[in-house]
Amino acid sequence: MIPLQPPRRLIDVEIDGEDVRVPEGSTILDACAAAGKDIPTLCYGDTLTPKNACRVCVVEVEGARTLAPACSRKAEKGMKVGTDTERARQSRKVVLELLGSSVDMSTTPRAAEWAEEYGADPARFGSDAATVEQPAKVDNDLYVRDYNKCILCYKCVDACGDQWQNTFAIGVAGRGFDATISTEFDAPLTDSACVYCGNCVEVCPTGALSFKTEFDMRAEGTWDESKQTETTTICSYCGVGCNLTLHVQDNKIVKVTSPHDNPVTKGNLCVKGRFGYGYV
Repeated sequence: MIPLQPPRRLIDVEIDGEDVRVPEGSTILDACAAAGKDIPTLCYGDTLTPKNACRVCVVEVEGARTLAPACSRKAEKGMKVGTDTERARQSRKVVLELLGSSVDMSTTPRAAEWAEEYGADPARFGSDAATVEQPAKVDNDLYVRDYNKCILCYKCVDACGDQWQNTFAIGVAGRGFDATISTEFDAPLTDSACVYCGNCVEVCPTGALSFKTEFDMRAEGTWDESKQTETTTICSYCGVGCNLTLHVQDNKIVKVTSPHDNPVTKGNLCVKGRFGYGYV
């Protein structure tokens, strides 16, 4: 049972000239959503504390010297926000170009759509632009780490760390452009503290972490989300009552996720719930 919370005072915020009323403590991103504005996000996770890493959600706040990350900046009474100003659009364009020139964003949802919307052209940096290209790490039968697609959003580190799992199996190694997500001493995942809950896979926004089944099917050219159905059910392994969303293609479960709005799991599962569907 979810405990009742005291009501929050409502404040008025102006988004692109439109007055919006949101609960006090809401972020600018919340206010934009209430106004029906579609703000691009990559490092934002609805179950995680904002990290302000990707900066693709920046907006212009009247009176502010710099652009503000909508995912973490709190909305204030009387604040005037511009989501589609020339300055905000230029910033998003450059961020998408820098990411697209160094990272494989082919499996990042909506990345191609945003690049077209903002006129981002990663190719303008030329073929000599440094990339994070490297072979995918396939060292277990459950999920694959393809850091060629990693944008260092830190969501996997937070999900594995003190925000959810408290396993601390992964962290950031290296500095600057050479920074990467790694296990301790870059050991194989099978020799690390990983408990294979897959909560890092759940929050990854680019496909750098993916189910082994999805990775193999993409390599074979058989992965087709348009042919997949999603069915939410309850995990049968224990009595906690975690919700599972089964992704089914050709009458086979190809991966398992969990609803982020479920009060029991908030998108998180254990190894049995996320990967233990072979008995079905």
